Amino acid sequence: MRLIRLFHVLLGLSLVAALLGACSGQDNKSYDETFDQTGNWSSGIDTFTEGEIIDGVYDLLIKGDDVSRWASAGKDFSDGIYSVEATQVEGPLDNGYGMLLRADTDSGNFYLFKISGDGYVWIGRYRDEMEEQPIIGDHWFESSAIKQGLNQTNKLRVDTESGNLIFFINGQEVGRVTDKTFQSGDIGLFAQSLGQGGVRIQFDNFSVTPPAR
Repeated sequence: MRLIRLFHVLLGLSLVAALLGACSGQDNKSYDETFDQTGNWSSGIDTFTEGEIIDGVYDLLIKGDDVSRWASAGKDFSDGIYSVEATQVEGPLDNGYGMLLRADTDSGNFYLFKISGDGYVWIGRYRDEMEEQPIIGDHWFESSAIKQGLNQTNKLRVDTESGNLIFFINGQEVGRVTDKTFQSGDIGLFAQSLGQGGVRIQFDNFSVTPPAR
Protein backbone atom coordinates (compact mmCIF):
# COMPACT_ATOMS: atom_id res chain seq x y z
CA MET A 1 0.00 0.00 0.00
CA ARG A 2 1.49 3.32 -1.02
CA LEU A 3 2.18 5.67 1.87
CA ILE A 4 0.30 8.93 1.22
CA ARG A 5 1.75 12.05 2.78
CA LEU A 6 -0.47 15.10 2.69
CA PHE A 7 2.14 17.53 4.02
CA HIS A 8 4.78 18.91 1.72
CA VAL A 9 6.68 22.10 0.99
CA LEU A 10 6.35 23.56 -2.49
CA LEU A 11 9.22 25.68 -3.74
CA GLY A 12 8.75 27.45 -7.09
CA LEU A 13 11.98 27.94 -9.01
CA SER A 14 11.19 31.63 -9.22
CA LEU A 15 12.21 31.90 -5.56
CA VAL A 16 15.85 31.55 -6.56
CA ALA A 17 15.82 32.79 -10.14
CA ALA A 18 13.62 35.32 -11.91
CA LEU A 19 11.16 33.84 -14.35
CA LEU A 20 12.45 34.57 -17.83
CA GLY A 21 10.27 35.14 -20.84
CA ALA A 22 7.04 36.35 -19.26
CA CYS A 23 3.88 35.38 -21.07
CA SER A 24 2.87 37.85 -23.75
CA GLY A 25 -0.29 36.47 -25.25
CA GLN A 26 -1.36 32.94 -26.05
CA ASP A 27 0.96 30.74 -28.13
CA ASN A 28 -0.99 29.30 -31.06
CA LYS A 29 1.91 27.58 -32.82
CA SER A 30 3.36 24.13 -32.14
CA TYR A 31 5.93 24.10 -29.37
CA ASP A 32 8.83 21.64 -29.19
CA GLU A 33 11.39 21.90 -26.39
CA THR A 34 14.38 19.55 -26.64
CA PHE A 35 16.39 21.31 -23.91
CA ASP A 36 19.42 21.56 -26.16
CA GLN A 37 19.70 25.25 -25.30
CA THR A 38 19.13 27.18 -22.09
CA GLY A 39 16.00 28.92 -23.38
CA ASN A 40 13.52 30.68 -21.09
CA TRP A 41 12.91 27.94 -18.52
CA SER A 42 13.24 29.01 -14.91
CA SER A 43 16.21 27.48 -13.09
CA GLY A 44 18.28 27.80 -9.96
CA ILE A 45 19.76 26.22 -6.85
CA ASP A 46 18.71 26.51 -3.22
CA THR A 47 19.10 24.54 0.00
CA PHE A 48 16.52 21.91 -0.92
CA THR A 49 16.49 21.70 -4.74
CA GLU A 50 18.43 22.20 -7.95
CA GLY A 51 17.04 22.74 -11.44
CA GLU A 52 18.92 23.41 -14.67
CA ILE A 53 19.17 22.54 -18.35
CA ILE A 54 22.25 20.40 -18.90
CA ASP A 55 23.35 17.88 -21.54
CA GLY A 56 20.10 18.09 -23.49
CA VAL A 57 17.68 17.55 -20.59
CA TYR A 58 16.08 19.54 -17.80
CA ASP A 59 17.66 18.07 -14.67
CA LEU A 60 15.60 18.51 -11.49
CA LEU A 61 17.05 17.33 -8.16
CA ILE A 62 15.04 17.28 -4.92
CA LYS A 63 17.60 17.21 -2.11
CA GLY A 64 15.26 17.76 0.84
CA ASP A 65 12.68 15.48 2.45
CA ASP A 66 8.99 16.14 1.67
CA VAL A 67 9.84 18.90 -0.80
CA SER A 68 8.30 19.74 -4.17
CA ARG A 69 9.55 22.04 -6.89
CA TRP A 70 8.41 23.12 -10.32
CA ALA A 71 9.99 24.93 -13.27
CA SER A 72 8.02 26.89 -15.85
CA ALA A 73 8.59 27.86 -19.48
CA GLY A 74 7.09 31.36 -19.61
CA LYS A 75 4.48 30.33 -22.19
CA ASP A 76 0.70 30.48 -22.52
CA PHE A 77 -1.32 27.65 -24.06
CA SER A 78 -4.95 26.56 -24.07
CA ASP A 79 -6.38 23.56 -25.97
CA GLY A 80 -4.00 21.09 -27.56
CA ILE A 81 -1.91 17.98 -26.98
CA TYR A 82 0.74 18.26 -24.26
CA SER A 83 3.49 15.66 -23.88
CA VAL A 84 6.82 15.23 -22.09
CA GLU A 85 9.32 12.45 -21.44
CA ALA A 86 10.49 11.92 -17.86
CA THR A 87 13.20 9.62 -16.49
CA GLN A 88 14.12 9.07 -12.85
CA VAL A 89 17.88 8.59 -12.64
CA GLU A 90 18.50 8.71 -8.87
CA GLY A 91 16.79 8.38 -5.52
CA PRO A 92 13.93 6.56 -3.80
CA LEU A 93 11.01 5.41 -5.92
CA ASP A 94 8.46 6.78 -3.42
CA ASN A 95 8.21 10.16 -5.15
CA GLY A 96 6.23 12.21 -7.64
CA TYR A 97 7.18 13.75 -10.98
CA GLY A 98 5.50 14.97 -14.13
CA MET A 99 4.05 17.99 -15.93
CA LEU A 100 1.91 20.94 -14.99
CA LEU A 101 -0.27 22.81 -17.45
CA ARG A 102 -2.55 25.84 -17.67
CA ALA A 103 -0.49 27.37 -14.90
CA ASP A 104 -0.70 30.84 -13.42
CA THR A 105 2.87 31.16 -12.15
CA ASP A 106 2.12 34.27 -10.08
CA SER A 107 -0.61 32.62 -8.01
CA GLY A 108 0.61 29.01 -8.16
CA ASN A 109 -2.59 27.64 -9.75
CA PHE A 110 -2.32 24.75 -12.23
CA TYR A 111 -3.31 21.26 -13.27
CA LEU A 112 -0.74 18.61 -12.33
CA PHE A 113 -0.23 15.19 -13.90
CA LYS A 114 2.38 13.22 -11.97
CA ILE A 115 3.55 9.65 -11.54
CA SER A 116 5.84 7.88 -9.10
CA GLY A 117 8.83 5.64 -9.59
CA ASP A 118 6.95 2.78 -7.92
CA GLY A 119 3.96 2.84 -10.26
CA TYR A 120 1.35 5.33 -9.03
CA VAL A 121 -0.50 8.27 -10.62
CA TRP A 122 -1.90 11.53 -9.25
CA ILE A 123 -4.00 13.89 -11.39
CA GLY A 124 -5.47 17.04 -9.94
CA ARG A 125 -5.36 20.77 -9.26
CA TYR A 126 -3.07 22.99 -7.24
CA ARG A 127 -4.18 26.34 -5.85
CA ASP A 128 -1.88 28.89 -4.27
CA GLU A 129 1.03 26.43 -4.73
CA MET A 130 -0.65 23.84 -2.51
CA GLU A 131 -2.27 20.54 -3.47
CA GLU A 132 -6.02 21.10 -3.66
CA GLN A 133 -7.75 17.94 -4.82
CA PRO A 134 -7.51 15.12 -7.35
CA ILE A 135 -9.79 15.38 -10.36
CA ILE A 136 -9.41 11.68 -11.19
CA GLY A 137 -9.55 9.06 -8.42
CA ASP A 138 -9.46 9.67 -4.67
CA HIS A 139 -5.72 10.39 -4.47
CA TRP A 140 -2.81 8.32 -5.82
CA PHE A 141 -3.87 5.26 -7.82
CA GLU A 142 -1.80 2.41 -9.21
CA SER A 143 -1.21 1.98 -12.96
CA SER A 144 0.50 -0.77 -14.92
CA ALA A 145 1.18 1.76 -17.71
CA ILE A 146 4.13 3.17 -15.75
CA LYS A 147 7.63 1.84 -16.35
CA GLN A 148 8.87 1.52 -12.77
CA GLY A 149 12.37 1.99 -11.39
CA LEU A 150 15.43 4.00 -12.28
CA ASN A 151 16.49 4.87 -15.83
CA GLN A 152 13.04 4.12 -17.22
CA THR A 153 11.59 6.78 -19.52
CA ASN A 154 7.86 7.43 -19.23
CA LYS A 155 5.97 9.59 -21.72
CA LEU A 156 3.12 11.62 -20.23
CA ARG A 157 0.48 13.11 -22.52
CA VAL A 158 -2.64 15.19 -21.97
CA ASP A 159 -5.19 15.85 -24.73
CA THR A 160 -7.24 18.95 -23.95
CA GLU A 161 -10.23 20.46 -25.75
CA SER A 162 -13.12 22.61 -24.47
CA GLY A 163 -12.66 21.56 -20.85
CA ASN A 164 -12.17 17.87 -21.66
CA LEU A 165 -8.86 16.44 -20.45
CA ILE A 166 -7.62 12.93 -21.33
CA PHE A 167 -4.46 11.60 -19.67
CA PHE A 168 -2.05 9.03 -21.12
CA ILE A 169 1.07 7.25 -19.90
CA ASN A 170 3.18 5.58 -22.58
CA GLY A 171 0.21 5.67 -24.95
CA GLN A 172 -2.23 4.09 -22.50
CA GLU A 173 -5.18 6.12 -21.23
CA VAL A 174 -5.24 6.40 -17.44
CA GLY A 175 -8.18 8.79 -16.99
CA ARG A 176 -10.40 11.47 -18.44
CA VAL A 177 -12.44 14.29 -16.95
CA THR A 178 -14.30 17.48 -17.83
CA ASP A 179 -12.95 20.37 -15.77
CA LYS A 180 -12.98 24.06 -16.72
CA THR A 181 -11.29 25.49 -13.64
CA PHE A 182 -8.22 26.63 -15.59
CA GLN A 183 -8.68 27.61 -19.24
CA SER A 184 -5.13 28.48 -20.29
CA GLY A 185 -1.68 29.18 -18.93
CA ASP A 186 1.96 28.19 -18.67
CA ILE A 187 3.52 24.74 -18.83
CA GLY A 188 6.03 23.27 -16.43
CA LEU A 189 7.95 20.38 -14.93
CA PHE A 190 7.42 19.02 -11.43
CA ALA A 191 9.23 16.74 -8.99
CA GLN A 192 8.81 15.92 -5.31
CA SER A 193 10.26 13.77 -2.59
CA LEU A 194 7.90 11.90 -0.29
CA GLY A 195 9.78 11.33 2.94
CA GLN A 196 13.35 10.99 1.62
CA GLY A 197 15.39 13.35 -0.56
CA GLY A 198 17.77 12.55 -3.37
CA VAL A 199 15.13 12.30 -6.12
CA ARG A 200 16.61 13.27 -9.50
CA ILE A 201 14.38 13.46 -12.58
CA GLN A 202 15.46 14.32 -16.11
CA PHE A 203 12.91 15.72 -18.57
CA ASP A 204 13.09 15.90 -22.34
CA ASN A 205 11.00 16.61 -25.45
CA PHE A 206 8.21 18.74 -24.03
CA SER A 207 5.78 19.52 -26.84
CA VAL A 208 2.44 21.26 -27.24
CA THR A 209 0.44 20.79 -30.44
CA PRO A 210 -2.55 23.13 -30.90
CA PRO A 211 -5.79 21.59 -32.17
CA ALA A 212 -6.31 21.45 -35.93
CA ARG A 213 -8.35 24.36 -37.26
